[in-house]
Amino acid sequence: MTSHHDAEIQSTNDGAATTASTAAPVSHAPGEPALVVSHLTKRFGDRTAFSDVSFEVARGEVFGFLGPNGAGKTTTVRTLGTLIAPTSGSAIVAGIPLSAENGVEIRQRIAIMPEAPGLYSRLTVTENLEYFAALFGLRQPESRIHDALASVNLADRAQDLCGGLSKGLRQRVGLARTLMSDPEVMFLDEPTSGLDPVAALEVLTLISALREKGVTIFLTTHRLDEAEKLCDRVAILNTTLRTVGSPADLRAQLFHSTLIVRTLVPLKDPGGVFGAIASVSDWHSNEPGRYELAVADIAQAAPQVARGLVGAGADVLAIGENEHSLEDVYLALVNEDRGGKQL
Repeated sequence: MTSHHDAEIQSTNDGAATTASTAAPVSHAPGEPALVVSHLTKRFGDRTAFSDVSFEVARGEVFGFLGPNGAGKTTTVRTLGTLIAPTSGSAIVAGIPLSAENGVEIRQRIAIMPEAPGLYSRLTVTENLEYFAALFGLRQPESRIHDALASVNLADRAQDLCGGLSKGLRQRVGLARTLMSDPEVMFLDEPTSGLDPVAALEVLTLISALREKGVTIFLTTHRLDEAEKLCDRVAILNTTLRTVGSPADLRAQLFHSTLIVRTLVPLKDPGGVFGAIASVSDWHSNEPGRYELAVADIAQAAPQVARGLVGAGADVLAIGENEHSLEDVYLALVNEDRGGKQL
């Protein structure tokens, strides 16, 4: 049985089924974004799901959409996917203005994969895809199903019952379903949720392959390590949009460059050593023989620090940059929203 969320997607696409196969191709201006979101807001009565959200997603980009539970991520996907109407603001999806009258045309050019694929367990993989191909009104479903299964490495499981598949394989069937309509934009909502590391890696590899083919991927996930490896840029949402940028740019915006120094034995006078180095603006130590130095330029500071330590007679074990992760960025912003409380 399909999930409630998936049923909404199915019924929405059902309305487009009679026209999906006859849609005229859209010509896009060079460099035209796949998504343009401007001051978009969605409220349910007195509750605000997300407010005044603005961003753009380039064609062929993997765009990560991150945030805590209840931040409005899935509601944003449902809004951009025409499943629910925004309260205010505007958006352009796959080159088409977001509106009720354009809903069918937009749905012909996008695909949404919810966290739960909503497959029918008593049907085979092929029978599931045939059913959804009919809902979408796709021409030549046999070749589309064949190509989609080949893309997700499931051609040899085409006649297996979906109820007997592992969760990782069901996620791959869900990806195959989204690929059948050859979408310009794919919305993937927590595609690796609940998967073991091997199955998650398989799904991420498939997403990377889709990027190589020029498909735009809008990815919501709680796995920040995956987002850091996979996404060209990320947005962090907590009802309002906190920041947008590449992981490297966000790290640079939020954190100072830091050198980590380790010595064989603690320095007798670390303040005297580090205070004499012009490129070191501050330092602290949270364990014996380990020092964190705040610097403006890693490339300039590292050689100066090395010379200063050698001149002080220190036995240096290591000097290296402290690289902050996307998780550090995420926690800094979300904790800021929570008044500095620990998560």
